[in-house]
Amino acid sequence: MTKIISWNVNGIRACLKKGFAEFMEAEQPDILCLQETKAFPDQVPYTFSSEYTVIWHPAKKPGYSGTLLASKLPVLEQRLGMGIEKHDQEGRVIAVELEDFWMVTVYTPNSKNDLLRLPYRSGEWDVDFLAYMKELEKSKPVVFCGDLNVAHKEIDLARPDANHKSAGFTDEERMGFDNIVKAGFIDSFRALHPDAAGEYSWWSYRAAARKRNVGWRIDYVCLSPDLQPNLKEAFILQDVHGSDHCPVGVVLG
Repeated sequence: MTKIISWNVNGIRACLKKGFAEFMEAEQPDILCLQETKAFPDQVPYTFSSEYTVIWHPAKKPGYSGTLLASKLPVLEQRLGMGIEKHDQEGRVIAVELEDFWMVTVYTPNSKNDLLRLPYRSGEWDVDFLAYMKELEKSKPVVFCGDLNVAHKEIDLARPDANHKSAGFTDEERMGFDNIVKAGFIDSFRALHPDAAGEYSWWSYRAAARKRNVGWRIDYVCLSPDLQPNLKEAFILQDVHGSDHCPVGVVLG
């Protein structure tokens, strides 16, 4: 069995002060994918177990964005970014080739509260990222996970009616996820829990949203259809704090 966990830590240095090391000790993931690390490796006072191959992709801009992938499975190849200059300055994608599949961690750009980045995100990023996943899939099945910054369906957020024009629930962003599904990729959590409501992965820091579970499911593990028979569990660890997001993950058999 392979346990894959994805977590937007909203700053790994901050998360370290809120139980990250204890979380790693308790969960022992085979593959860990982090988003929004907000640090260069030499700034982080934490050493991963020697069992892991650890790959960092920090943004060029200090204290911003960034991803990390740590794997106990042998890494055959690693790629930082998508190979597209305009997308690769912010450290948002890491892909590694493993024996049986490609593993990708992704931190999708936020469209921002004023939707300033929505044209870039929906018209450029979403299109190019999906094309990249399909390109990888030509050689092996793909698992990609991370903060995709979109709640796909109304069941995926607490207050859909109030948020149709909010970043993360615009028609354009939701269509981007529709395109992921149309391309054959499977939303692992929804595949195993089609009717699960109130299962969220992000809560605003405002108005005690987490305490009241006024949240959004914007963190995903998606996989190629060839891997669906291997999907044994898909979970959201809502009781894990340390960030405004909680970890999500799957077990593949």
